[in-house]
Amino acid sequence: MRALALFSGGLDSMLAIKVIADQGIDVVAIHIKTGFGGTKDMSDLMRERAKQAGASMEIVDVREEYIQKILFDPVYGYGKNFNPCIDCHGYMFKVARGLMEKYGASFLITGEVVGQRPMSQRADAIRQVTKLAEDKEDKLIVRPMSAKLMEPTTPEIEGWIDREKLYDISGRSREIQLALAEAYDWEDYESPGGGCLLTEEHFSGRLREFIAHDDLTVADIDLLKYGRHFRLPDGAKLIVGRNQEDNEGLQSIENEKYMTVKLPIAGPFSLLSSTATAKDKALSAKIAMTYARSSASETYEVEIGGDEIFSISPFAEKKEAQQYFFNA
Repeated sequence: MRALALFSGGLDSMLAIKVIADQGIDVVAIHIKTGFGGTKDMSDLMRERAKQAGASMEIVDVREEYIQKILFDPVYGYGKNFNPCIDCHGYMFKVARGLMEKYGASFLITGEVVGQRPMSQRADAIRQVTKLAEDKEDKLIVRPMSAKLMEPTTPEIEGWIDREKLYDISGRSREIQLALAEAYDWEDYESPGGGCLLTEEHFSGRLREFIAHDDLTVADIDLLKYGRHFRLPDGAKLIVGRNQEDNEGLQSIENEKYMTVKLPIAGPFSLLSSTATAKDKALSAKIAMTYARSSASETYEVEIGGDEIFSISPFAEKKEAQQYFFNA
């Protein structure tokens, strides 16, 4: 028999897999890619964690559909920031249910713990998630870490898994989970509570500012993860790298809505709206040069979009550039 596990790469989802795999169930860990999971590609590390817990792993890319169906119109609203957690969890289960036939799976599992997270893992929130997942009647979603605090599910009732080998964990304490990790000799696992950029105030602010000026596409998501963000007087957006990680991240982005700002000396990699006016282009060159190893007394030729050259001098002080800075 096989189960599909919603897999975040965190300790709870690893433990949920381990508990079920130890009962002789073949588990496939499904990581659902919404685009808001972080700035680094963790896929290889997550595969190792899934394997350590006893499962293979598949990545399901839902970024386009997530933007269209979940992000901007959640039934149960948002958390503290731009995080539609209840709708997000329900949606992920619906996606996983739709994959059950493909993988020959009989039920679903998740690492959710009652009361661990204030929005999505309250007892009533879990019921709402189950409703969104359209699992109220079938009862195919098993939450091994808190199963004994809930009504028995179909896999338990039918004897596919042993309810007595499941747990009754609740609340935010990590004592039991950490003890289990130690017993399994696990040292590499994600800390709880993180992993979604939509829960972060800084990122949510950038997202709100972006959608006030433009329609969000999958290609735009990574733009919000890197650099200093500026909104220029004629409406163009400028993104200036802060460090090597930012520069490499911005360089890897392919987005026809943006063009490069190429400096003649060592400095940050920058992207500018391709619809920028001449005024905004000149200003973007001046701002980007301000964050380079430049001198306000010198004039530099900055290339915008591969074919325009602007001769500018940087601002004497960064605070002059920061008047255009969007600081979420």
